[in-house]
Amino acid sequence: MIHNLAYTLILGKPLIMYGGILTFLLLLSTATVGALNFKGISVIPFKWHPRLAITTIIAAAIHAILGLSIFLKF
Repeated sequence: MIHNLAYTLILGKPLIMYGGILTFLLLLSTATVGALNFKGISVIPFKWHPRLAITTIIAAAIHAILGLSIFLKF
């Protein structure tokens, strides 16, 4: 069931690939906001760092479920 969703093609590529790209970009943006605020450059307020971190964790969990469903067939 879920493994069919992971293999759903969008523009010729599986959905799980786009999930990985999204998760990676969220991880980079979370780290960037934290690093910039640590250096005193507050272009993006620090209050966005925990919000991005929670969003990254949720995206990574969904990506992991899709990835594991390919092998475990659930």
